[in-house]
Amino acid sequence: MDTLQLIKNKIYSSVFRSPFSVFHAQGSKVVFTNGCFDILHRGHVEYLAKAADMGDVLVVGLNTDASVRRLKGESRPVNNQEARALVLASLSFVDAVVLFDEDTPYELIKAVRPDVLVKGADYKPEEIVGYDIVTSYGGKVEVVDLVEGYSTTQLLSLIS
Repeated sequence: MDTLQLIKNKIYSSVFRSPFSVFHAQGSKVVFTNGCFDILHRGHVEYLAKAADMGDVLVVGLNTDASVRRLKGESRPVNNQEARALVLASLSFVDAVVLFDEDTPYELIKAVRPDVLVKGADYKPEEIVGYDIVTSYGGKVEVVDLVEGYSTTQLLSLIS
């Protein structure tokens, strides 16, 4: 199989077609995070790499275009969901990218049942969507320090 197809095979448009039960059955420690990841930059890569180090499998929930528009405004996303998913899936430490259309990944977190839920340190663990789900079965909620000076909003302001 060619490399591009291997990357595309890591992208799931529905939680029902995803490999989460396989990951758990294999005894893998599943880490979950989510975001818009509109223009992938150093801050995203460092954040995702740190999240990947917390387990065996990294699952990234990716907001659909409609979800990003509701959260960030009509001018966003800059890159469509297919492009954003492909770039994320091309990272060697990302095992699965799952698109979700809701404003939060709450339902996706219920389906994935991650062992570790990760968000940026701009959140307190108790404020992270899915905290109640993950802690109810003994999972951990972790925060990762963000790389100062790197944000999509900040990058876009430089070119506006």
